[in-house]
Amino acid sequence: MSTFPAGIRFSVLDRSRTRDGEDAPRALRDTVRLAQEVEALGYHRFWVSEHHSVPGVAGSAPTILAAAVAAATSGIRVGTGGVMLPNHQPMVVAEQFGVLESLFPGRIDMGVGRSVGFTDGIRRALGRDKDDADRFGEQLSELLGWFTGEQTAHPQVHARPAEGLRVPPFVLATGEGSKIAAEAGLPLVIGDLRGRDRLLAAVDTYRSGFRPSPWAAEPYVIIAGTVAVAATEAEARRLLMPEAWSLAYSRTRGVFPPLVSPEGIEGLTMTEKQRGFYESGLDGHVHGTAEQVAEALERAVKETGAQEVLVTTSTYDRAALSESYRRLAHAVGLTAPLPPS
Repeated sequence: MSTFPAGIRFSVLDRSRTRDGEDAPRALRDTVRLAQEVEALGYHRFWVSEHHSVPGVAGSAPTILAAAVAAATSGIRVGTGGVMLPNHQPMVVAEQFGVLESLFPGRIDMGVGRSVGFTDGIRRALGRDKDDADRFGEQLSELLGWFTGEQTAHPQVHARPAEGLRVPPFVLATGEGSKIAAEAGLPLVIGDLRGRDRLLAAVDTYRSGFRPSPWAAEPYVIIAGTVAVAATEAEARRLLMPEAWSLAYSRTRGVFPPLVSPEGIEGLTMTEKQRGFYESGLDGHVHGTAEQVAEALERAVKETGAQEVLVTTSTYDRAALSESYRRLAHAVGLTAPLPPS
């Protein structure tokens, strides 16, 4: 029987994945419905993501989607995982979160990342280039300054209604981002659970370099990754197939496609290169029965000292996805145990 440290939290990030043969609007509506489901199961947060010009992901405007999620729920914290700060002007981001916090006080999280549009065409459409990601620390400082009223980049300009509000900020990090989070004194969100050595090194860097700030007095670590739970380990692995194939397709075709059913994937003829990416996409994720997953997550939490786990699972079958979150909630003690079958 797994026993997690006292106070450990479990949260959900949904990427609004589209399915083969279905449109993006349905994916967005399903994200809102999923938020209602995981709130009822006892999860702590529900976050949405930002992607641009990706056929397989509908979520391009996370603050708007977060507003829809917050309006459809009542108690779960709602936020972004995350807004990609280099894609935006910090003042506009502050204003958007100021509006969210004003409408849903005490429930909004501001997760920000340093990625910029991943192709030259997308970056041009956004009015950005690769180098903008290198200014993330500067942009983050300006963003926080709009809330405190201490930003100096634009004298006598104020972000309304953000100024004076306290919206908890989080830094989504890979590599250099952990240092930026530490220097800014902000909570760290980091994944994935497969690269454990790199994950542990980044967490150590964060904790050793953390500087207390008005936003956080001490380090706070959220580990993120894919988790799939089913009645058997084989069924759980099957839930991973659609995302693994999308990854393999994107690596070989340059486009991240909608999710395809496991049955459809089984009928595909893959190139040797695609097969390699596909098998790699299946390996290392936390999956299995409720007991297996709980033990694996307990181990990850103890190794990293994390205070929270952010689950980012997606699969073709929505009912199976909901069931996975239900089984996980029972396994980690968010809800009462399932009755014997």
